[in-house]
Amino acid sequence: METTPSALVPTAGQLQRHLTQQFQRLYREQLNHTTGKITCQIIDDKLLLVIEDSVTKPEQLLVENGDTALAEQVRTDLVTALRPQIVEIAEQALDRKVVDIMTDATLETGRTGIVIILSAPPDIRPAAKAS
Repeated sequence: METTPSALVPTAGQLQRHLTQQFQRLYREQLNHTTGKITCQIIDDKLLLVIEDSVTKPEQLLVENGDTALAEQVRTDLVTALRPQIVEIAEQALDRKVVDIMTDATLETGRTGIVIILSAPPDIRPAAKAS
């Protein structure tokens, strides 16, 4: 029996789980930081991520000492430094070029939002229907 090409295409859930794991690894390896829950959604040609507990210890320390402006600058610099790796993760997982990335973090809540615009929607196999 031959495997059909559509069987090799992942479901949205499989892609989203894979991306979540890749972003957790990125934070762990590059920032020595364990994030909280990561919510990942693929909607058409967009990849949306909400990363809970994304603020690192140095950023937290700056905020606690009243230097929020410096903490925000550190966050901006970290995102800029991680941008090539964020692009690489998205492009490899979704087999599409990244056209744009928008990120924002709220130091008070510890959340980071990432919106990635892709060149086209990724190939996604419909999930099996529950019977």
